[in-house]
Amino acid sequence: MTDLPAPSPRKEKSQQKPFQELRFTRSRQAVTFILAGTLFLSIAGGLAALFWWRVSPWMHWLWLLLPLLASAGCFRLALHLTRHAFLLLSPIGIEIFPFFRPAQQMQLFSWGEIAHAEVTEGDRLLILTLAGYEDAKVIIGLDPVPLAARPLLRKAVEGVMAGRARTAGESTPNDSGTPG
Repeated sequence: MTDLPAPSPRKEKSQQKPFQELRFTRSRQAVTFILAGTLFLSIAGGLAALFWWRVSPWMHWLWLLLPLLASAGCFRLALHLTRHAFLLLSPIGIEIFPFFRPAQQMQLFSWGEIAHAEVTEGDRLLILTLAGYEDAKVIIGLDPVPLAARPLLRKAVEGVMAGRARTAGESTPNDSGTPG
C-alpha cells in the first residue's frame, strides 16, 4: 500500500474578488426593434407575394428593398443594444451611455462625486445624489434594463454604498478624538 499525502485543508478565502465592472445593457429596448424588424420583414414578404403573383401592375421588385433595408437596420440596432452597455458600475464610478452617440456623450460619475445612490422601490429609477449639493440629483430611468437584471443592480449599488459607509465609519475619529 502506498502512502498518499493527506489532502491539505482548504484555506478560507479571507478576501473576495476585487470589485469588477458590472455592465447593464439595453436589451429590454432591443425587443422593440426586433418586433419592428419582423414587421418590416413581413411587409417585404407581402410585397414579394404581390410581385410574384403580378397582382399589382405598378409593383416593381425594387420596392422590396425599402422594407428589407428597414428590417436589416432594426435587427442591427437590436443587436447593438444587446451588446453595448447602458450603465456600467466600475471601481471608478457609474458610467452612463446615452442612446445617441454614446462614445461622445458618455457621462462618468465617480464614487467620490456621489454622496448617496439608491434604486427606488419597484426598481424603476436609479437616483444619484451628488456630493456637496443637497438638491443636485441625477435620476436615471431603468426601463431599458431587463427586469431580471434590476435586482442585481440594486444589490450592487446597495453593496457599494454599504462598503463606503463602513470605510467612512472606520476612518472617522470617534467622540474621544482617537481613531475608531
